Amino acid sequence: MRTWLITGASRGFGTLVAQQALAAGDAVIATARKPEDIEARLGQHPNLLAVRLDVTREAQALEAVAAGIRRFGRIDILVNNAGFGVLGAVEETSAAETERLYATNVFGLLNVTRAVLPHMRRQRSGHVINISSLGGYQAYMGWGVYGSTKFAVEGISEAMHQELAPLGVKVTVVEPGFFRTDFLDEQSLVKTALELDDYAETVGRMRHFAAEANHAQPGDPQQFARAMLALADMAQPPQRLALGSDAVARIEAKHALVEGELKVWRELSMSTDFPQ
Repeated sequence: MRTWLITGASRGFGTLVAQQALAAGDAVIATARKPEDIEARLGQHPNLLAVRLDVTREAQALEAVAAGIRRFGRIDILVNNAGFGVLGAVEETSAAETERLYATNVFGLLNVTRAVLPHMRRQRSGHVINISSLGGYQAYMGWGVYGSTKFAVEGISEAMHQELAPLGVKVTVVEPGFFRTDFLDEQSLVKTALELDDYAETVGRMRHFAAEANHAQPGDPQQFARAMLALADMAQPPQRLALGSDAVARIEAKHALVEGELKVWRELSMSTDFPQ
């Protein structure tokens, strides 16, 4: 039996992954700001420990991990899933809105990771799964500041992959496209207080798209959860895993763009070294 620690487990991806892990016979330390919401969704289960965790509070992260270790003795899989989105132009996103977003999506992920890794290092085993986003691989209008938090998660994950591989700990960053969860609802998505008319044709259109796309996204959340269980079962998991046809298409398009720009500007790019 493996033990999972899942943040943001009171709804969305977190709940579904917890359900799949419990159904597979694994133990789950499910965390959220309101653990009663976890129990309301998942019920009572001998392999489930619902724990209060605001990821922005490092002391709570340490306490949640300690509670999980006391109950199950180890943590095999960490799913850093807690997070939320902000929709607005970069200029429209205030300092306070940006700081709040980073506090959860980046600093919160780091708080939980630092709390878990000493146990995985001692075990010389484990798998850290960081939930990024398609927006963490390619930025897009209206999602610039949100995407920047996921770009940070991508960079953190790449470095951790290199640092932890010799210690037997695996790291994967997951890049979902649009899935039919509540991510575009008000409880998961914040719209900037400031909306400037000059961005009506770009970010304004994105706001309209987000409203229209809510609960009509192409991705099936249950299939996402099944993919996460498959990822956890892999002996040699990938460093990156894109999920959703939209994610795959956008990543391929970005690769083509980057390769094209490298080709066009190669001479200038290569001109800045000292002469050999």
